[in-house]
Amino acid sequence: MQLFLNTSVRCMLSTALVAGYLSLPSMAFAQETDYSQDDEIWQDFGEKEDPWEQANRAVFRFNDVLDRWALKPLAKGYQKVTPDVVEDGVHNVFRNLGEVRNLTNNLLQLKMHDAGIDTARFFFNTSFGLLGFFDVATKMGLQRNDEDFGQTLGSWGVKSGPYLVLPFFGPSTVRDTASLYTDTYVSAYRYINDVPVRNSMYGLNIVDTRASLLSAERLIAGDKYRFIRNAYLQNREFKVLDGNVVDDF
Repeated sequence: MQLFLNTSVRCMLSTALVAGYLSLPSMAFAQETDYSQDDEIWQDFGEKEDPWEQANRAVFRFNDVLDRWALKPLAKGYQKVTPDVVEDGVHNVFRNLGEVRNLTNNLLQLKMHDAGIDTARFFFNTSFGLLGFFDVATKMGLQRNDEDFGQTLGSWGVKSGPYLVLPFFGPSTVRDTASLYTDTYVSAYRYINDVPVRNSMYGLNIVDTRASLLSAERLIAGDKYRFIRNAYLQNREFKVLDGNVVDDF
């Protein structure tokens, strides 16, 4: 059971760390945990899902270098000059825009209760939260969902397929990669015709997400590539099954 708790925390952490390695944001919170126990089992997890490890590692190194020399310095600078209340507000605005994706995929999965929460969150945060700058819905007890079309395909029985590391986007699987384009139809960026505005919003979203993850980096243990891969795969399984996972260890 202790191992399951450890790996569950790693799963939640991966959602944040993956965004830090140039994937689209899908935020979760993590706490500091002692990972010394069961590290060998953890390191071996995910091997069979990663038949293209050599190629994936090459792409991972590219993403890691880009993050180290470009994205991370930008995130540090952004965090240094931006007041906390503004940084939190910007982060909330982007999360509020993501409610449309959550709602659409919850409807596709026939999760009507969660779809109702998504609708309520979007309404209250957009109207009373000044376009989402303030997350009033969470204070009302409406907890945010996190859904995408990859999870929808998984709920329909589509297997994840081999693990992939995509240039710029980071960790993924064959199924999740195939779902990326579909999710763009419920993304605000698709409907912004002004290219400079659209690109500026997209860039700010990435930098804001990366800035929010700076303190989480110390939680990475062992081989960084394997840590990210294993945590990502377990996190995706956890989300597709809505937390109803079986402890394999």
